[in-house]
Amino acid sequence: MSVTVRIPTQLRELTSGQGEITVEADTVREAIDQLNSAHPGIGERLLDDSGNLRRFVNLFLAEEDVRFLEGLDTPITAGQTLSVVPAVAGG
Repeated sequence: MSVTVRIPTQLRELTSGQGEITVEADTVREAIDQLNSAHPGIGERLLDDSGNLRRFVNLFLAEEDVRFLEGLDTPITAGQTLSVVPAVAGG
């Protein structure tokens, strides 16, 4: 399925400045894998050494936090948008 991944400003250095990238994937994990294949290094910014989503990174699929769905195994349907949202510390 084709999904658009929205990239936050902090990670656009890894995507040649692109704010949105389209990948082919059936799950959130596959979308991250495809994104990392096209833009090496972005995967390690999103996932820890165990392959889990880093605590300070939020992923929203159609405005739903994937942590409250099926995590990285959340299925994607054609045309959905996956948004990468880094957690921001307040002060």
